[in-house]
Amino acid sequence: MTAPDGKRIRALRREGGPDTVLLLQGRTEYIEKYEGVLDALAARGFATVTFDWRGQGGSERQLPDPMIGHVGGFGEYQLDLAAVQPLLSGRVFLIAHSMGACIGLRWLMNGAPVQAAAFSAPMWGLPMGGLMRPVAQLVAGGSGLLNRAHHLVPGISATPYVLEAAFEGNTLTSDPASFARMKAEALALPDRMLGGPSLGWLNAALMEMRLLARLPAPALPAFAAVGSHERVIDPAPIRQRMARWPGAALTVFDGAEHEILMEKAEIREAFLDAAVALFRRRS
Repeated sequence: MTAPDGKRIRALRREGGPDTVLLLQGRTEYIEKYEGVLDALAARGFATVTFDWRGQGGSERQLPDPMIGHVGGFGEYQLDLAAVQPLLSGRVFLIAHSMGACIGLRWLMNGAPVQAAAFSAPMWGLPMGGLMRPVAQLVAGGSGLLNRAHHLVPGISATPYVLEAAFEGNTLTSDPASFARMKAEALALPDRMLGGPSLGWLNAALMEMRLLARLPAPALPAFAAVGSHERVIDPAPIRQRMARWPGAALTVFDGAEHEILMEKAEIREAFLDAAVALFRRRS
């Protein structure tokens, strides 16, 4: 698909029913990673549309170094959403993970034609306690003035996380089979992979999360889930947002890490069952 600014966006529609789940991926992700989720939604009677955000997966990359994740502003991601609208049909429901949930929340606030939304570990805050938060904001916010917006965030590798991390102690999943599959995909599909973010991306993310936190929840039913071992995003803004969202529900999955949809089968299926139950109440 082609975004309004001309960026090429790689998308997939998987048939499965008259209504559509729009699945918004997190940072660094790609369509192939979600094949099992697409199958599970089709088995539950839903078509699914998913796509690779600009700068990652098989979509057009943003920088000469394709391993650095970069965006000039999170408004650019809304153009990717506009590009895939022709693929949607019937009633539209949202499943959004991590960065995708940040982008998706803005889309909902802008009046997206969505009946209900389910969020997996939504990136509505990043874990930067103590002195790290003002330092990160200062470094990221000044990156453009210093002509360093395209540079990798200091201390973060341009190598895909799953190629550097061991299963023990990883921040993504408690399921060894899922972790092994992600590592195998990183080796088999190197052109789909992405490393750390740029200073420009960090600045844009911090700015967008601050702006979203000031706005009221959109008027639609919602469900969010986070793992009890979450270490990638900050769970506090999730609790705060869902507590202020009329009729919304929050589930904490015991033992789960960041990627709920790549977790052990019982956690993954429980999330999908809860999401689909919410969607069917709106059908």
